[in-house]
Order: sequence, then structure tokens, then C-alpha cells
Amino acid sequence: MSEAARPVQFRGGGFKPGMRRGTGLAVFILLIAMIEWGTRAGWISNLTLPRPSDVGLTFVDLWQTGLLWDHLLPSLGRLIVGTLLGVTAGIGVGVLIGLFTYIRAGLVPLVAAMFPIPKIALLPLFVIWFGIGEGSKYALIALGTFTPTVVAAYGAVDNVDRTLIRMGQSFGLSWISIVRKIVLPGALPGILSGMRVSVAIGIILLVAAEMLGAEFGIGAYILQAGSLYDLERLFAGVVILSALGVLTSWAIGMIERRVLRWRV
Repeated sequence: MSEAARPVQFRGGGFKPGMRRGTGLAVFILLIAMIEWGTRAGWISNLTLPRPSDVGLTFVDLWQTGLLWDHLLPSLGRLIVGTLLGVTAGIGVGVLIGLFTYIRAGLVPLVAAMFPIPKIALLPLFVIWFGIGEGSKYALIALGTFTPTVVAAYGAVDNVDRTLIRMGQSFGLSWISIVRKIVLPGALPGILSGMRVSVAIGIILLVAAEMLGAEFGIGAYILQAGSLYDLERLFAGVVILSALGVLTSWAIGMIERRVLRWRV
């Protein structure tokens, strides 16, 4: 084939995010191997970091005794209920703020005032309102996930391409059709990205709430291990929280790939 007839390589997908399977797992395994080697060689004190192999044995013991599910299931229930309440309300309020001027004028200052408040500081107030049981934990997680979801949702609505909206108006689409077919699909990537942050905040508040008032839960388990200076159990709890964060991020990523297939 002559030089002039050679096909030109397509370069339009240069900024498309790609997956490299196994890379993250390889980095994780390498880090664990380095810590294991460092603790066995004496470069890392066992009072600073426990051996990963000892943490693994702690997981085996948690599984065999059933303590893993005794602590994990209550935490999952609290996280799911609180996050669903906060994220659902946050998306609804955020979309309304993005669509209606008077709602924006009334609620944006309120959200801005609530956002910087450390939510864990409100836990004593929630205990007074809802009691020491599950209600106060649900309320804390819901409020903590509500405010970042609101900000992400109305920011995503604001970032929808206005040219597409004007095009829909020029074709005679009704207001509800423009919202349903243009605004919401265009805002969905930003809303889902904001959900990653909201769920991470929910996990942080879950641990804080369980440390202050729970018999069972990952936070309560970590607090018990820390009070006994049992580093193997403490790091086992931290690894469980890390795995929970990875799983929730993976689940949101699966939702993104399913509902955002229209993106190139």
C-alpha cells in the first residue's frame, strides 16, 4: 500500500477513561508484601503496624466465630438506610434548586450554612431527639450524605449544556420533556460522581456514630480493639471499612456503566 493510501488512525478517543484490569490488585499485593517483609525484617515495628499475615488470621477467627457478621450486618443496615434517606432527599432537593429560581434563592443559603458543620458534633442533639438507638444513627448518616448530594445535584444541573436546552425549546419540546430528556440525563454523571463522595462520608459518620453508642458494628469493634491495644483486630476493622468503601464505589461504577451507556 502506498504512503498516500495508508489509513489514518482514529485519535478521537484519547480522553476516554480506560480500565487496566489487574493493575490495582497488583499494587495492593505489592504494598501488602512490602509491609509483611518490613515487619518480619524488623524495619517496621509490630507496635506500629501488625503483620498482614496476622491480620489475615484475625479475619479467619472473625469468620469462624461469627463475630464478622455480628458486627458487619448492623453496620450495613445503618449505612444503607441512612444513605438512602440522605441521598434520595439530596438528589430531589438539588434538582429542584437547579430548576427553580425561587427554590434556589431560598435553599442555597441554608445548604451553605449546613454544609461546613461537622455532622458528628450534632450526634448528641440527635440522641436527645431520636434516642440512643438506631434513629440517631440513621439521622446522622442521612444528614451527612444529604448536604454533599444537594451540592453535587444542583451543580450537575447547572452544568448541563444550555445549547441542548435551547435546541429542545426550538423544536417545541415542553418543559417537562426538556427536563426528562435533556436536563436529567445530562446531570446524571455529576450526580453519580457526587454519590461517591456522599457514600464515603456516610461510612465515616457510621463509624463515628457506632463508636459513641453501639454494642455491635464495625465502629464499635474498632473502638474495643483500640481500647485493648489489639492492633491485629483494629487493623482488621480498618480493612473491613476500606473494603466496604471499595465495594460501594464499585457498585456506583456499575450503575454508571449501565445508565450512562449513551456517553462515548
